[in-house]
Amino acid sequence: MKKIICIFLSLICVFSVAACCGNTADDRLSSSSSSTESSKSETASGEKTLVVYYSATGSTKAVAEKIAKNLNTDTFELVPEKPYTSADLNWNDENSRVSSEHSDESKREVALVKSTPDNWEQYDTVYVGYPIWWGIAAWPVNGFVKANDFTGKTVIPFCTSASSGMGESGKQLSAMAGNGDWKEGERFSSSATESEISAWLS
Repeated sequence: MKKIICIFLSLICVFSVAACCGNTADDRLSSSSSSTESSKSETASGEKTLVVYYSATGSTKAVAEKIAKNLNTDTFELVPEKPYTSADLNWNDENSRVSSEHSDESKREVALVKSTPDNWEQYDTVYVGYPIWWGIAAWPVNGFVKANDFTGKTVIPFCTSASSGMGESGKQLSAMAGNGDWKEGERFSSSATESEISAWLS
């Protein structure tokens, strides 16, 4: 009789331990699944940002890539169908391409390989970068601004130049766009560091 009782008690203990272990594993799995879903939800609900830029010599591209790296976001480069050569960019030559375009505004309509980024409507915040030419935004960026609807988007301009400030370039692009919430921009030198850019973004 004692043996039967002992066996019975032993079986009860075994089933109890198994049940506890099973519950612990299920709890862990449930906790893990909940955490993953929460993370995905937070990512899905976050605003999407895009860094758009035109770069003539590589300076604006370098700044744009640092901004994108800091924000962990996408970039979109504006590329003219007819790229500018070094000779084209020689502003000291009155017969160069940029000098001719500066003198005659009708020549500033620069066709782009692609003017609208993929999934444009999904972006909430757009950084727009460009070099400063004669105190204004380099005109290849105009094609992008004119071609797209900025309604509902926050737009933050930034520029690069050796010495000139932003001037009225941001306001001029805002007027050209006709919509969007355009913010105050920032000017960077070609040697802008990641810490400088990070400080501006924070």
